[in-house]
Amino acid sequence: MATLRLPDFSQRVRRPEIMDQPGLDPAEHAAALRGLGRINVLSRSGAVLWPTIARIAREQSGKPLRVLDLATGGGYVPVTLARLAARAGLDLRIDGCDISATAVAFAKEQANAQGFDLHVFECDVLTGALPQGYDVITTTLFLHHLDDASAVDLLRRMREAAGRAVLVDDLVRSRWGHALAWMGCRLLSRSRVVHHDGPVSVEAAFTPAEVLEMARAAGMDGAMLTRHWPQRFLLQWRRP
Repeated sequence: MATLRLPDFSQRVRRPEIMDQPGLDPAEHAAALRGLGRINVLSRSGAVLWPTIARIAREQSGKPLRVLDLATGGGYVPVTLARLAARAGLDLRIDGCDISATAVAFAKEQANAQGFDLHVFECDVLTGALPQGYDVITTTLFLHHLDDASAVDLLRRMREAAGRAVLVDDLVRSRWGHALAWMGCRLLSRSRVVHHDGPVSVEAAFTPAEVLEMARAAGMDGAMLTRHWPQRFLLQWRRP
């Protein structure tokens, strides 16, 4: 029987996540993405980004707002944003990218099944310049995968590439967050990948103070951070 392991949360502990490993069976990868999708529904991933995105979209002068979701995984965030935009009657062009061909194929399938023709493409966002021409660049549950220097570099490149704003949603490193991840992953998914990677992700996550310090180092002056359910933060930066 699995037991709840309680590490020291005073500093990050980065351990390999199964989903990041090359050679993961595509069927097991897809099963994990389905489990993460259920977790994202409960966590309101995507929806938490919407108020800011909707506000910026309404500020556009008759032009569509172009949004790119980095490391999109199963595409839950782009699909959620597309659904909310359709309900609100706002003109958004939402793309997603991921390094994994399995994730890209899964995201396209999920978008098509819900009637959304979204552009999802393969891209390694940690090497080279980020795709250009987007007003808002987002990423959800990706920052904690990176070491401190890579996280700062990604934030800097997101700031440089985004025409209007950057939104980063991720886990808060805390004992309560770890317990929620351990329980939630087991309640909402049968995937061993999800069971392992969920708590490991919390151990590798940042605290709000650490995130704000990284945002300052990345040149994101005026960045704001808010916390939301379940033990997550939303970092927002808008171009002056």
